[in-house]
Amino acid sequence: MTNEKALKVAELKSGEAGRGVARIDPEVMEILGIKVGDIVQIDGSKKTAVKVLRGGPEDANKGIIRIDGTTRRNAGTGIDERVDIKKIVAKNAEKITFAPTEQLRIQGGEDYLRQVMEGRVLSKGDKIALNVMGNKIDLVVNSFAPSGDAVMMANNTEVKINDKPAAGGGEIPQVSYDDIGGLDNEIKKIREMVELPLRHPELFKRLGVEAPKGVLLHGPPGTGKTMLAKAVAGETSSNFTYIGGPEIVSKFYGESEEKLREIFK
Repeated sequence: MTNEKALKVAELKSGEAGRGVARIDPEVMEILGIKVGDIVQIDGSKKTAVKVLRGGPEDANKGIIRIDGTTRRNAGTGIDERVDIKKIVAKNAEKITFAPTEQLRIQGGEDYLRQVMEGRVLSKGDKIALNVMGNKIDLVVNSFAPSGDAVMMANNTEVKINDKPAAGGGEIPQVSYDDIGGLDNEIKKIREMVELPLRHPELFKRLGVEAPKGVLLHGPPGTGKTMLAKAVAGETSSNFTYIGGPEIVSKFYGESEEKLREIFK
């Protein structure tokens, strides 16, 4: 019996996002000897680990693993890509050290983090998003003990949050398609036009096809245009730069172009 399998990544239901779980094709679970509640390591361009839930009957014999945007980002993969999985053992953590992605200080954050993350499986380098008093805070797993592929947060785990931000942690938006509701058709089009060229530029080069140079999103304020752009950046691990119109508009000839050049220097 093999202990490793390549599966196709699909979206997890939005109600299950943020729980650190994956739903796996039940036939694959049987082949690998995986049971509900077991831990598997997901190997994309990076590695992370999650708890297993049984996939629905619609996924049987399709070789599918359903994971949320946070897990996709931590595994360095995207929807419709393939990842390897294998069953691992994650011990209860004695200590876990986190670092914020930007400068901040959280009073009492350690106790809160232990409480909301109890039972979650964490790997080194994982990024997690927390909602604290309506604000979204991103943290990176710096280190943990005992050593291993992953550990599980327990009610007696010693938690430490560093004051110093993680290097390069805040450049990529921690937003995924899970954060957007009601724009399924738009997301599908965006993925075809933007995500595919960003993830697999070699396909376009091989076929001699030029990828789109830009996409125009239009609609009234508050309909999710900026959020959608951030989600694409987050799903593809790309940097995101927001530029408001008033920042670059000028009545003098050439000044708008100069301001744009300054932004992208």
